[in-house]
Amino acid sequence: MTFSSSQNRRQFLATSAAALTCAGIAGPAAALSESQAVNLVNSIVAEINRVIASGKSEAAMIGDFEALFVRYADVPIMALYVLGNDGRSASAAQKRAFTQAFQGYISRKYGRRFREFIGGRIDVQSARAIKPGYEVRSIAYLRGEAPFDVTFLVSDKSGRPLFFNMFIEGVNLLLTERTEIGAMLDRRGGNIDQLIADLRASA
Repeated sequence: MTFSSSQNRRQFLATSAAALTCAGIAGPAAALSESQAVNLVNSIVAEINRVIASGKSEAAMIGDFEALFVRYADVPIMALYVLGNDGRSASAAQKRAFTQAFQGYISRKYGRRFREFIGGRIDVQSARAIKPGYEVRSIAYLRGEAPFDVTFLVSDKSGRPLFFNMFIEGVNLLLTERTEIGAMLDRRGGNIDQLIADLRASA
């Protein structure tokens, strides 16, 4: 297994951990511990491997990925960050609709790359406290590729440990999605409802 570019590799791993990578959004961690943050990342990796080894169809795997994304990621925080300043004028109903459309869009966009991770692994290396919670650093090993860094940001702002961003080789993946979706919104003249509809309909 090989990747055609480092960008493809970053996109796939964003999906694999789902998220995609909003530092500074979350408030100070209260009860979150280092072990909780590390255990969360280990659970994500274990669940991804379970889905890959399931032998299910691509469509079923994508559905499983979306379930993992909802379970382990702070999707509302991520979605509002991606929506950016335009979210300030959005109604509560639009924010909810965008959050649902965003989670489905991310799942479909990257979930098809699951099979490329067969035979690979992610090993957690260390964790350190940061203002939003914890930064958990790991190394990814994929077939035919040199090992590379994957960093998860974990917070319990929403009441339980969840990851809210990732960095692949130093690239902020949630910021990348914010840029791309922001450009999509600009092309639609700032029409959030149209963006939501198009995200839902995306392949």
